[in-house]
Amino acid sequence: MDIPSDRVEDITSKPTELSLATWSDRFFAWLIDFIIVTIGIEILFYAATFPLWFDTNPERLFRGGGIGSVGFVVRSLIFLVYWTYFESTNGQSIGKRILHLKTVTISGETIDIKNALIESFGKAFLLPLDVILGWIFTNDKRQRMFNRASNTIVIKLKPNRYENSNGNVHYTKDY
Repeated sequence: MDIPSDRVEDITSKPTELSLATWSDRFFAWLIDFIIVTIGIEILFYAATFPLWFDTNPERLFRGGGIGSVGFVVRSLIFLVYWTYFESTNGQSIGKRILHLKTVTISGETIDIKNALIESFGKAFLLPLDVILGWIFTNDKRQRMFNRASNTIVIKLKPNRYENSNGNVHYTKDY
């Protein structure tokens, strides 16, 4: 019996199993990142505004109104750069490294900068909405909406029980 060459790989390759990270592990990784980046942002902010500490009329800085929304956008952009850089280089931010998590494509490959940017945008600017909609409309891969848009998932790193494979991906949930 002749087996078509495109089917030989399906029969001979072992499936890859990806263990999906729990929502709680993902939250704690985010929290670690949030604390680290926020401390860094505050140190930079206070260093940049040091000369203003000695201003005799500090109220003039806050008369412009809308300064809070500018602060939100600047902080969110810093978070976007942080997550995009780390997730596009090795799939792990500092929080994910600590908790042994990794962001990968649906097939388990390292994500590129475009997908890292899409995935990170939801975390940086729209996290509550991104998570809630992900919980409501998610598939069985525990994806936020921006994970879905970027075709990425977050996995728990464990010793691989299967040899590296190019086909047949299996998903498990880390409970």
